[in-house]
Amino acid sequence: MLQKETKFCFLFYFVRKHWIVNLTRIWIGKRYYMIKKLNKAKKKLLIYAHYYTPDVASTGQILKELAEGMLDAFDITIICVVPSYTGKVAGEYRTKMFYKEEINGVKIIRIRVPEFSKNNKISRIKNILAYFFGAMIATTKVGNMDYVYSISQPPILGGLLGVWGKWMKGAKYIYNIQDFNPEQTMAVGYSKNKIVLNAMMFFDKYSCKCADKVIVVGRDMVETLKGRFKSKKVPNHAFINNWIDENEIYPLSPDNEKVVSFKKKYGLENKFVIMYSGNIGLYYDLENLMHVIKRFKDRDDIVFAFVGEGSILDKLVNYKQKNNLDNVKFIPYQDKADLVYSLNAGDVHWCVSAKGIKGVSVPSKLYGICGAQRPVLAVLEPGAEARLIIEETQCGYIADPGNYKEIETIIDRVLKDKGTSKLNEMGRRGRSYLERNLTKDVSIQKYIEEIKST
Repeated sequence: MLQKETKFCFLFYFVRKHWIVNLTRIWIGKRYYMIKKLNKAKKKLLIYAHYYTPDVASTGQILKELAEGMLDAFDITIICVVPSYTGKVAGEYRTKMFYKEEINGVKIIRIRVPEFSKNNKISRIKNILAYFFGAMIATTKVGNMDYVYSISQPPILGGLLGVWGKWMKGAKYIYNIQDFNPEQTMAVGYSKNKIVLNAMMFFDKYSCKCADKVIVVGRDMVETLKGRFKSKKVPNHAFINNWIDENEIYPLSPDNEKVVSFKKKYGLENKFVIMYSGNIGLYYDLENLMHVIKRFKDRDDIVFAFVGEGSILDKLVNYKQKNNLDNVKFIPYQDKADLVYSLNAGDVHWCVSAKGIKGVSVPSKLYGICGAQRPVLAVLEPGAEARLIIEETQCGYIADPGNYKEIETIIDRVLKDKGTSKLNEMGRRGRSYLERNLTKDVSIQKYIEEIKST
């Protein structure tokens, strides 16, 4: 009897053991299948970026954060140039046509391009065309894609690359317009050749028509898109603000060691700093702004600091030297990791656009200013996206582009308010608005939803 019981217990133990093992195997198998299915379900997204990190171009930085922020939703590949935003190409990128890399989970194909000077149109055109044709070839190297995403840089060609990617990959095409061209070109008089401008308009409208969705970065830009097509069918579109990473750009104490070090290095100590930080290029009317700044040349308690580089930097430097503007400082681009310190070194920040830029482009520098909790000295057209934000939040002073007397007046007003709580209150309102509406996570989630719904 005991022997039978022993056999029965052993049999029970054997069955139970194998039952548990089999259930475990089934559970593991299901989990493996689910994970494999989930990975297989992740759609592939190709992004034409032109510039990408470590380049300091604002669009390159935005696209880095966008790509990395969407990795849970998409398998992402970037096609861009080798680091060369300043015009120079590092030695390690001069031997091959294409370079494959991976940064933080994002696959990258970089294209070698010739060096260029921002003051030389021919060299810039060669550089841009090298990227355009190189990107067309690189498209054949990335495999199947579900979505293709391109931005409006380089002007016109960025949109056409998206069309090319759509054709080559049979993918859905999302066209993100950061700047409308030829409208931007016309606004600053960069070209007055009607044949060229009409051709630019034809091709960019064609890119919009081919896109399955057009995404713009300002409410005023929605109206520009509609105005392009008038009574004809307007392409499927959405509006999503650009953003700033509020965890990377944030307010610091004036006695922060690195802020103090930055001020000391560039001669900003014990001064009230009115700062311009960003691209020193054609679209900001900075040459005329210098005429206004000249009227404050005898104020040794303030300093006008320009942080960045661009096509008209040499003109501004020459104007400073010719007119002995000792309270004007030019400071080179800052690494992204140091941007929080340079922005905090400014007491008030310029956010400016030339006349005619409304509905064409949105100055992303506004988001960095709000991130650093600084008041804005704005020169923007009524109805422009950045001006709408400033008006809604009451986070700065506003003048109209081209009204230089009014600009002088608001500088006077800023200087009267320095040392009072008014400037700090403006900065706090801007930061509060950013935390509610313009954070990285908010905007990136909108991009994911818009792309998936295409």
